[in-house]
Amino acid sequence: MTVVGPFGLSVRDQALEADVQTGLAAVEAGLLDATKSEVPFITEAAQHLVRAGGKRFRPLLVMLAAQFGDPYAPGVVPSAVVVELTHLATLYHDDVMDEAEVRRGVPSANVRWGNSVAVLTGDFLFARASHILADLGPEAVRIQAEAFERLVTGQILETAGPRDGRDPVDHYLDVLAGKTGSLVAVSGRFGAMMSGADESVVDILTQYGERLGTAFQLADDVLDIASDSHESGKTPGTDLREGIPTLPVLHLRAQAAQYGRPEDLELVALLDGDLTDDARHAETLRRLRVHPALEQARRDTVRYAEEARSTLAPLPECYAKSALEELCDAVVHRAG
Repeated sequence: MTVVGPFGLSVRDQALEADVQTGLAAVEAGLLDATKSEVPFITEAAQHLVRAGGKRFRPLLVMLAAQFGDPYAPGVVPSAVVVELTHLATLYHDDVMDEAEVRRGVPSANVRWGNSVAVLTGDFLFARASHILADLGPEAVRIQAEAFERLVTGQILETAGPRDGRDPVDHYLDVLAGKTGSLVAVSGRFGAMMSGADESVVDILTQYGERLGTAFQLADDVLDIASDSHESGKTPGTDLREGIPTLPVLHLRAQAAQYGRPEDLELVALLDGDLTDDARHAETLRRLRVHPALEQARRDTVRYAEEARSTLAPLPECYAKSALEELCDAVVHRAG
Protein backbone atom coordinates (compact mmCIF):
# COMPACT_ATOMS: atom_id res chain seq x y z
CA MET A 1 0.00 0.00 0.00
CA THR A 2 1.61 3.24 -1.14
CA VAL A 3 0.44 6.78 -0.53
CA VAL A 4 0.10 8.70 -3.80
CA GLY A 5 0.08 12.46 -3.99
CA PRO A 6 -0.69 15.16 -1.41
CA PHE A 7 -4.25 13.88 -1.12
CA GLY A 8 -2.91 10.73 0.52
CA LEU A 9 -4.64 8.07 -1.57
CA SER A 10 -3.39 4.55 -0.85
CA VAL A 11 -2.72 2.46 -3.96
CA ARG A 12 -2.39 -1.32 -3.69
CA ASP A 13 -0.92 -2.11 -7.09
CA GLN A 14 2.59 -1.20 -8.19
CA ALA A 15 1.68 -0.75 -11.85
CA LEU A 16 -1.21 1.58 -10.99
CA GLU A 17 0.96 3.46 -8.53
CA ALA A 18 3.64 3.96 -11.19
CA ASP A 19 1.07 5.17 -13.75
CA VAL A 20 -0.49 7.63 -11.32
CA GLN A 21 2.84 8.95 -10.03
CA THR A 22 4.19 9.37 -13.56
CA GLY A 23 0.99 11.09 -14.66
CA LEU A 24 0.94 13.49 -11.73
CA ALA A 25 4.61 14.37 -12.26
CA ALA A 26 3.82 15.14 -15.90
CA VAL A 27 0.87 17.29 -14.81
CA GLU A 28 3.11 19.23 -12.43
CA ALA A 29 5.57 19.90 -15.24
CA GLY A 30 2.68 20.87 -17.49
CA LEU A 31 1.35 23.33 -14.93
CA LEU A 32 4.72 25.06 -14.64
CA ASP A 33 5.06 25.21 -18.41
CA ALA A 34 1.52 26.55 -18.89
CA THR A 35 2.08 29.33 -16.34
CA LYS A 36 5.23 30.70 -17.92
CA SER A 37 5.09 34.05 -19.64
CA GLU A 38 7.55 36.23 -21.49
CA VAL A 39 6.82 38.75 -18.75
CA PRO A 40 8.61 37.58 -15.56
CA PHE A 41 6.09 39.27 -13.26
CA ILE A 42 3.21 37.38 -14.87
CA THR A 43 5.12 34.12 -14.46
CA GLU A 44 5.68 34.88 -10.77
CA ALA A 45 2.02 35.69 -10.16
CA ALA A 46 0.70 32.78 -12.24
CA GLN A 47 2.98 30.25 -10.54
CA HIS A 48 2.27 31.61 -7.06
CA LEU A 49 -0.38 29.01 -6.20
CA VAL A 50 1.11 26.27 -8.40
CA ARG A 51 4.30 26.35 -6.34
CA ALA A 52 2.34 26.60 -3.09
CA GLY A 53 1.25 23.02 -3.71
CA GLY A 54 -2.19 21.59 -3.19
CA LYS A 55 -3.98 18.28 -3.18
CA ARG A 56 -4.09 17.92 -7.00
CA PHE A 57 -7.39 16.17 -6.38
CA ARG A 58 -8.71 16.79 -9.89
CA PRO A 59 -5.60 15.60 -11.78
CA LEU A 60 -5.53 12.52 -9.55
CA LEU A 61 -9.10 11.73 -10.60
CA VAL A 62 -8.16 12.21 -14.26
CA MET A 63 -5.31 9.71 -13.87
CA LEU A 64 -7.51 7.11 -12.17
CA ALA A 65 -10.36 7.51 -14.67
CA ALA A 66 -7.89 7.04 -17.53
CA GLN A 67 -7.13 3.54 -16.23
CA PHE A 68 -10.41 2.37 -17.79
CA GLY A 69 -8.95 2.99 -21.24
CA ASP A 70 -5.41 3.74 -22.36
CA PRO A 71 -3.79 5.72 -19.51
CA TYR A 72 -0.92 6.68 -21.82
CA ALA A 73 -3.15 8.28 -24.45
CA PRO A 74 -1.79 11.71 -25.46
CA GLY A 75 -4.78 13.73 -24.23
CA VAL A 76 -4.82 12.46 -20.65
CA VAL A 77 -2.11 14.63 -19.09
CA PRO A 78 -3.06 17.85 -20.95
CA SER A 79 -6.70 17.43 -19.87
CA ALA A 80 -5.55 17.07 -16.26
CA VAL A 81 -3.52 20.27 -16.65
CA VAL A 82 -6.63 22.01 -17.99
CA VAL A 83 -8.84 21.11 -15.03
CA GLU A 84 -6.17 22.09 -12.50
CA LEU A 85 -5.46 25.39 -14.26
CA THR A 86 -9.16 26.14 -14.26
CA HIS A 87 -9.38 25.30 -10.58
CA LEU A 88 -6.37 27.48 -9.77
CA ALA A 89 -7.86 30.38 -11.73
CA THR A 90 -11.05 30.20 -9.68
CA LEU A 91 -8.98 30.36 -6.47
CA TYR A 92 -7.45 33.69 -7.53
CA HIS A 93 -10.93 35.07 -8.19
CA ASP A 94 -12.47 33.53 -5.05
CA ASP A 95 -9.81 35.09 -2.83
CA VAL A 96 -10.59 38.52 -4.25
CA MET A 97 -14.32 38.06 -3.73
CA ASP A 98 -13.84 36.69 -0.20
CA GLU A 99 -11.04 39.14 0.68
CA ALA A 100 -9.02 36.12 1.81
CA GLU A 101 -5.52 36.71 3.16
CA VAL A 102 -4.06 33.19 3.04
CA ARG A 103 -4.27 30.41 0.49
CA ARG A 104 -2.41 27.10 0.77
CA GLY A 105 -0.29 28.43 3.59
CA VAL A 106 1.00 31.47 1.67
CA PRO A 107 -0.30 35.02 1.34
CA SER A 108 -3.08 35.15 -1.24
CA ALA A 109 -2.31 36.85 -4.55
CA ASN A 110 -4.70 39.69 -3.76
CA VAL A 111 -2.85 40.43 -0.52
CA ARG A 112 0.55 40.23 -2.18
CA TRP A 113 -0.16 42.15 -5.39
CA GLY A 114 -3.65 43.63 -5.05
CA ASN A 115 -7.07 42.70 -6.39
CA SER A 116 -6.48 43.80 -9.98
CA VAL A 117 -3.39 41.64 -10.44
CA ALA A 118 -5.13 38.66 -8.77
CA VAL A 119 -8.17 38.90 -11.06
CA LEU A 120 -6.06 39.33 -14.19
CA THR A 121 -3.82 36.42 -13.19
CA GLY A 122 -6.89 34.24 -12.88
CA ASP A 123 -7.93 35.38 -16.36
CA PHE A 124 -4.43 34.54 -17.63
CA LEU A 125 -4.78 30.99 -16.28
CA PHE A 126 -8.19 30.60 -17.94
CA ALA A 127 -6.63 31.70 -21.22
CA ARG A 128 -3.82 29.18 -20.91
CA ALA A 129 -6.30 26.41 -20.12
CA SER A 130 -8.27 27.34 -23.25
CA HIS A 131 -5.12 27.23 -25.34
CA ILE A 132 -4.44 23.65 -24.24
CA LEU A 133 -8.09 22.70 -24.75
CA ALA A 134 -7.95 23.81 -28.38
CA ASP A 135 -5.53 20.97 -29.07
CA LEU A 136 -7.85 18.42 -27.42
CA GLY A 137 -10.67 18.91 -29.89
CA PRO A 138 -14.05 20.67 -30.11
CA GLU A 139 -15.81 18.16 -27.83
CA ALA A 140 -13.36 18.88 -25.03
CA VAL A 141 -13.84 22.62 -25.55
CA ARG A 142 -17.62 22.21 -25.36
CA ILE A 143 -17.44 20.10 -22.19
CA GLN A 144 -15.15 22.59 -20.49
CA ALA A 145 -17.32 25.53 -21.56
CA GLU A 146 -20.44 23.91 -20.12
CA ALA A 147 -18.63 23.15 -16.86
CA PHE A 148 -17.30 26.68 -16.68
CA GLU A 149 -20.80 28.06 -17.19
CA ARG A 150 -22.02 25.89 -14.31
CA LEU A 151 -19.11 26.98 -12.15
CA VAL A 152 -19.81 30.67 -12.73
CA THR A 153 -23.55 30.14 -12.26
CA GLY A 154 -22.83 28.50 -8.91
CA GLN A 155 -20.71 31.47 -7.88
CA ILE A 156 -23.43 33.92 -8.91
CA LEU A 157 -26.07 31.93 -7.02
CA GLU A 158 -23.87 31.99 -3.94
CA THR A 159 -23.43 35.74 -4.24
CA ALA A 160 -27.14 36.38 -4.84
CA GLY A 161 -28.33 34.04 -2.08
CA PRO A 162 -31.47 31.88 -2.08
CA ARG A 163 -34.62 33.36 -3.57
CA ASP A 164 -37.59 33.94 -1.28
CA GLY A 165 -39.08 30.68 -0.06
CA ARG A 166 -36.12 28.54 -1.14
CA ASP A 167 -34.57 26.27 1.48
CA PRO A 168 -31.09 27.76 2.13
CA VAL A 169 -29.58 24.26 2.45
CA ASP A 170 -31.00 23.15 -0.91
CA HIS A 171 -29.77 26.39 -2.45
CA TYR A 172 -26.30 25.83 -0.99
CA LEU A 173 -26.08 22.28 -2.32
CA ASP A 174 -26.99 23.61 -5.78
CA VAL A 175 -24.20 26.17 -5.40
CA LEU A 176 -21.69 23.45 -4.56
CA ALA A 177 -22.81 21.28 -7.47
CA GLY A 178 -21.93 24.19 -9.75
CA LYS A 179 -18.86 25.62 -8.05
CA THR A 180 -17.14 22.34 -7.20
CA GLY A 181 -19.05 19.33 -8.54
CA SER A 182 -18.97 20.53 -12.15
CA LEU A 183 -15.18 20.63 -12.48
CA VAL A 184 -14.60 17.40 -10.55
CA ALA A 185 -17.16 15.76 -12.85
CA VAL A 186 -15.14 17.01 -15.84
CA SER A 187 -12.02 15.47 -14.30
CA GLY A 188 -13.62 12.03 -14.31
CA ARG A 189 -15.08 12.63 -17.74
CA PHE A 190 -11.85 13.84 -19.34
CA GLY A 191 -9.79 11.00 -17.88
CA ALA A 192 -12.15 8.36 -19.23
CA MET A 193 -12.85 10.14 -22.51
CA MET A 194 -9.23 10.95 -23.37
CA SER A 195 -8.21 7.37 -22.63
CA GLY A 196 -10.79 6.05 -25.10
CA ALA A 197 -12.95 4.31 -22.49
CA ASP A 198 -16.47 3.18 -23.43
CA GLU A 199 -19.15 5.87 -23.36
CA SER A 200 -20.94 4.06 -20.51
CA VAL A 201 -17.75 4.28 -18.44
CA VAL A 202 -17.37 7.96 -19.29
CA ASP A 203 -20.93 8.58 -18.03
CA ILE A 204 -20.34 6.64 -14.80
CA LEU A 205 -17.13 8.49 -13.98
CA THR A 206 -18.78 11.84 -14.76
CA GLN A 207 -21.58 11.10 -12.29
CA TYR A 208 -19.06 9.82 -9.77
CA GLY A 209 -17.05 13.04 -10.02
CA GLU A 210 -20.14 15.21 -9.60
CA ARG A 211 -21.08 13.54 -6.31
CA LEU A 212 -17.53 13.21 -5.04
CA GLY A 213 -16.87 16.88 -5.75
CA THR A 214 -19.82 17.91 -3.59
CA ALA A 215 -18.69 15.56 -0.81
CA PHE A 216 -15.18 17.01 -1.06
CA GLN A 217 -16.43 20.57 -0.57
CA LEU A 218 -18.73 19.55 2.28
CA ALA A 219 -15.72 17.95 3.97
CA ASP A 220 -13.94 21.31 3.65
CA ASP A 221 -16.94 22.95 5.33
CA VAL A 222 -16.65 20.56 8.26
CA LEU A 223 -12.86 21.00 8.43
CA ASP A 224 -13.20 24.78 8.56
CA ILE A 225 -14.93 24.38 11.90
CA ALA A 226 -13.66 21.07 13.28
CA SER A 227 -9.95 21.18 12.43
CA ASP A 228 -7.31 22.44 14.82
CA SER A 229 -4.67 22.31 12.11
CA HIS A 230 -4.35 23.59 8.55
CA GLU A 231 -5.76 20.42 7.00
CA SER A 232 -8.01 22.41 4.70
CA GLY A 233 -5.18 24.63 3.48
CA LYS A 234 -6.65 27.59 5.33
CA THR A 235 -6.67 28.74 8.93
CA PRO A 236 -9.54 26.98 10.77
CA GLY A 237 -12.58 29.21 11.03
CA THR A 238 -11.62 31.24 7.95
CA ASP A 239 -15.01 30.79 6.25
CA LEU A 240 -16.67 31.54 9.57
CA ARG A 241 -14.73 34.78 10.03
CA GLU A 242 -15.46 35.86 6.46
CA GLY A 243 -19.19 35.23 6.85
CA ILE A 244 -19.31 32.48 4.21
CA PRO A 245 -22.47 30.41 4.90
CA THR A 246 -21.12 26.85 5.05
CA LEU A 247 -23.33 23.82 5.63
CA PRO A 248 -22.87 23.50 9.43
CA VAL A 249 -23.87 27.14 9.84
CA LEU A 250 -26.92 26.69 7.59
CA HIS A 251 -27.99 23.64 9.59
CA LEU A 252 -27.59 25.62 12.81
CA ARG A 253 -29.74 28.47 11.50
CA ALA A 254 -32.41 26.01 10.37
CA GLN A 255 -32.49 24.32 13.78
CA ALA A 256 -32.62 27.67 15.57
CA ALA A 257 -35.56 28.77 13.41
CA GLN A 258 -37.41 25.47 13.82
CA TYR A 259 -36.91 24.76 17.52
CA GLY A 260 -36.00 28.13 19.03
CA ARG A 261 -33.64 26.63 21.61
CA PRO A 262 -32.03 29.48 23.61
CA GLU A 263 -28.51 28.08 23.11
CA ASP A 264 -29.06 27.92 19.35
CA LEU A 265 -30.37 31.48 19.24
CA GLU A 266 -27.37 32.65 21.26
CA LEU A 267 -25.01 30.98 18.81
CA VAL A 268 -26.80 32.54 15.84
CA ALA A 269 -26.45 35.93 17.54
CA LEU A 270 -22.71 35.30 17.86
CA LEU A 271 -22.54 34.40 14.17
CA ASP A 272 -24.37 37.59 13.24
CA GLY A 273 -21.92 39.69 15.24
CA ASP A 274 -18.43 40.90 14.45
CA LEU A 275 -16.38 37.75 13.93
CA THR A 276 -13.26 39.74 13.14
CA ASP A 277 -13.05 40.04 16.93
CA ASP A 278 -10.72 37.19 17.93
CA ALA A 279 -12.45 36.40 21.21
CA ARG A 280 -15.91 36.33 19.64
CA HIS A 281 -14.62 34.23 16.75
CA ALA A 282 -12.97 31.71 19.12
CA GLU A 283 -16.13 31.39 21.21
CA THR A 284 -18.31 30.88 18.13
CA LEU A 285 -15.93 28.25 16.81
CA ARG A 286 -15.85 26.46 20.17
CA ARG A 287 -19.64 26.26 20.35
CA LEU A 288 -20.05 25.14 16.74
CA ARG A 289 -17.58 22.29 17.27
CA VAL A 290 -19.88 20.66 19.82
CA HIS A 291 -23.17 21.55 18.14
CA PRO A 292 -25.33 18.84 16.45
CA ALA A 293 -25.30 20.93 13.26
CA LEU A 294 -21.67 19.94 12.70
CA GLU A 295 -22.49 16.25 12.98
CA GLN A 296 -25.41 16.75 10.60
CA ALA A 297 -23.00 18.26 8.05
CA ARG A 298 -20.71 15.24 8.50
CA ARG A 299 -23.63 12.93 7.73
CA ASP A 300 -24.36 14.90 4.56
CA THR A 301 -20.72 14.50 3.53
CA VAL A 302 -20.90 10.75 4.07
CA ARG A 303 -24.15 10.56 2.09
CA TYR A 304 -22.66 12.23 -0.99
CA ALA A 305 -19.49 10.12 -0.74
CA GLU A 306 -21.58 6.95 -0.57
CA GLU A 307 -23.63 8.09 -3.56
CA ALA A 308 -20.37 8.54 -5.45
CA ARG A 309 -19.25 5.06 -4.45
CA SER A 310 -22.55 3.50 -5.53
CA THR A 311 -22.23 4.92 -9.06
CA LEU A 312 -19.06 2.84 -9.51
CA ALA A 313 -20.92 -0.47 -9.09
CA PRO A 314 -21.25 -1.28 -12.83
CA LEU A 315 -17.51 -0.86 -13.44
CA PRO A 316 -15.36 -4.00 -13.64
CA GLU A 317 -13.46 -4.94 -10.50
CA CYS A 318 -9.88 -3.66 -10.76
CA TYR A 319 -7.30 -1.73 -8.79
CA ALA A 320 -8.40 1.57 -10.33
CA LYS A 321 -11.99 1.01 -9.19
CA SER A 322 -10.73 0.18 -5.68
CA ALA A 323 -8.70 3.39 -5.68
CA LEU A 324 -11.78 5.42 -6.69
CA GLU A 325 -13.73 3.79 -3.87
CA GLU A 326 -10.92 4.66 -1.48
CA LEU A 327 -11.12 8.28 -2.63
CA CYS A 328 -14.67 8.26 -1.20
CA ASP A 329 -13.26 6.99 2.10
CA ALA A 330 -10.52 9.63 2.04
CA VAL A 331 -13.05 12.41 1.60
CA VAL A 332 -15.15 11.14 4.51
CA HIS A 333 -12.02 10.73 6.65
CA ARG A 334 -11.17 14.40 6.06
CA ALA A 335 -14.54 15.29 7.59
CA GLY A 336 -13.86 13.12 10.63
